[in-house]
Amino acid sequence: MQALVRPEVDSGVILMRSDNEIATNIRSYFLACSQESVVGFLALHVHTPELAEVRSLVIDDTLRGKGIGKELVLRSLDEARLLGLSEVLSLTYQQRFFEKMGFEEIPKESLPEHKIWADCIKCKHFPVCNEVSLIKKLSLV
Repeated sequence: MQALVRPEVDSGVILMRSDNEIATNIRSYFLACSQESVVGFLALHVHTPELAEVRSLVIDDTLRGKGIGKELVLRSLDEARLLGLSEVLSLTYQQRFFEKMGFEEIPKESLPEHKIWADCIKCKHFPVCNEVSLIKKLSLV
């Protein structure tokens, strides 16, 4: 997983997560695998009883545009519904990708404060961030 995400971390697109942090949160990750190797993943991080975040979405460069990211996001949204959550957040540079999946832009000021101080402060772009905040309201099934 670290090898797959390293270029995105180096460019500042995705926050670095230590091996220990990944291990601690491993149950929140959704993996896409091909021939026994990980070709993509994302994490569904629960912030509150109502709100989760899709984060660390990465797909192998050679497999982008084949629907792997979309499938991972859909699986994470299904999990959020099963958990009874009503909203899923994304802080991303890939605004159009998430908008195609029903996410809508929201002001960054509406992000939970603990998100800023737990994650954003670790970013090399903090406090000048060009990411877009989006949210998807979930209908519970």
